[in-house]
Amino acid sequence: MFQETPIFSRLVAERGDIPTQVRGEADRIHRDLARVMPWVPASDLPARTTPDRPAW
Repeated sequence: MFQETPIFSRLVAERGDIPTQVRGEADRIHRDLARVMPWVPASDLPARTTPDRPAW
């Protein structure tokens, strides 16, 4: 994702690889949500029962 540069390498050494950690957490959250909230196609959702708000 990121090109290796001296500043990036130094930040990773000092602070850890934050982008990789964030991706890992996002993947974990995605798996957890998929387990408890199965995906439902939009065509299977109930129709809206409230009118849209007026565009002022």
